[in-house]
Amino acid sequence: MCPTQPSIVGTNSGFSGPGSIGRRNTFGNAEVWRAMEFRRPREQRRRFWLHVKAGKLRGDAALEVGLRRETGESWFRQAGGVIPAHVLQEPCGRFLSPLEREEIFAGVERGESIRAMARRLGRAPSTVLRELRRNMHHMYRTRWRLAGRAGRPRVQPFDYRPSLAQKRAEQLSARPKLAKLTTNSPLRAVVQAKLLLRLSPEQIAIWLRREFPQQPEIWVSHETIYRSIYVQGRGALRRELAASLRTGRALRKPHRKSDERRGRIQGMVNISQRPAEAEDRAVPGHWEGDLILGKYGRSAIGTLVERTTRFVMLLHLPGGHSPVQVEQAMLAATKRLPQALWKTLTWDQGREMHRHAEISIATGLQIYFCDPAKPWQRGSNENTNGLLRQYFPKGADLSAYPAEQLEYVSWEMNQRPRKTLGWDTPAEALAKLLSRTSSEAGVATTG
Repeated sequence: MCPTQPSIVGTNSGFSGPGSIGRRNTFGNAEVWRAMEFRRPREQRRRFWLHVKAGKLRGDAALEVGLRRETGESWFRQAGGVIPAHVLQEPCGRFLSPLEREEIFAGVERGESIRAMARRLGRAPSTVLRELRRNMHHMYRTRWRLAGRAGRPRVQPFDYRPSLAQKRAEQLSARPKLAKLTTNSPLRAVVQAKLLLRLSPEQIAIWLRREFPQQPEIWVSHETIYRSIYVQGRGALRRELAASLRTGRALRKPHRKSDERRGRIQGMVNISQRPAEAEDRAVPGHWEGDLILGKYGRSAIGTLVERTTRFVMLLHLPGGHSPVQVEQAMLAATKRLPQALWKTLTWDQGREMHRHAEISIATGLQIYFCDPAKPWQRGSNENTNGLLRQYFPKGADLSAYPAEQLEYVSWEMNQRPRKTLGWDTPAEALAKLLSRTSSEAGVATTG
């Protein structure tokens, strides 16, 4: 945590040293300096990203801080849509402020000692000493120590300038620095290989910690991986690796909520009537389902996710996604796992589920429907559909994918370690569940 900004004593007090004429009303005015700080490039960037974080478009955010729209667009592209952490930090008392540098300048003009200036600022003498050493061409000494033998003061051309000192400090504190993935070639190669296997940055970060528990020097956070891909100028990871991420985007973009509305289905039961055991995920057998659509909505693949284990099953719909075709695919899917694992199914209000009553009668599966425009009520399924877009991109003809490829994709999805499962895979979680169910209730598992 940064300490509290110390108060500046004597900001408006005059001084009569050489070169002080005309400076008292400029450098000693706190309001003038605040106005100047408001227009500083770093402060403009900070305010620009604060507007973006608040939800404004980057062009509008640029106009808010007095910049052109093109400048905001350029800043956003350079950062890869990633809000730089350092520009959002509020100014604090850890570093010297422009006002404090002006006060040091006033002390130099008055010929004060290092300790006298430090006491007035509420800083350590070493802080003031380092500041002067960095920004003066010679060693600072007070003028009375430089007096001549005859007692006449020697005029020493001190060259400390607060504006130049502030600019130099900002340049030295520029971010980002070189990332670990830039300087460590073997680590970069491992991360790139894992990205090509479609593992998420968070999965890669956890894998590194598990695989090399005694080597923290090669650990990286998932945010480091994201920034190495998105932020221009880092060059740690190839930009085209963004295509291996779940979204496949070259820039980070804010999520938007859908306002889609659909017609009602006869006889549907609302999710509010779903058993309480389905909410806490403690009891297996409760599923969530939906369709991912292809180009122009003419093709689709059905997705099923078990809420407890996150186990994924895909419905092959080569002839279309009419209610009859979805019904047939659902009946085939329920035969692949024990009946004890099919208790409830939660779906959205899509027309493909018009024959939900027939599915319930044939399988004993209780089907519940979400409220309109509330996809978070099927959170596991929504997340899974996003992951599946790595394999089935938007705008593709999904009817062209054979059943064998859907089997492979579901197998690969079920082999991914999941944070919510304690980094077990869905396949491992389901195997443990079936093993426990078989030993306790005598239910035979399927191959």
